[in-house]
Amino acid sequence: MYKLEVELKEEQKVHVIVLAEDDAQAFDFLEEQMVRHFIHTPEVAEATIIEKKRAVKGAGYVVE
Repeated sequence: MYKLEVELKEEQKVHVIVLAEDDAQAFDFLEEQMVRHFIHTPEVAEATIIEKKRAVKGAGYVVE
């Protein structure tokens, strides 16, 4: 599981959590999630992997 922090061109930050096999796949899935979530896909200024966790029962994130 990957927790990514995404800074949008509109000077807004969002956090996205994806389940991926590696870093490259995490960024691919990030793009897919952005398209699915927003009506008009915002332009991403920067995306950073904040944390990686093993995908096991009970693993998760708290997003504020």
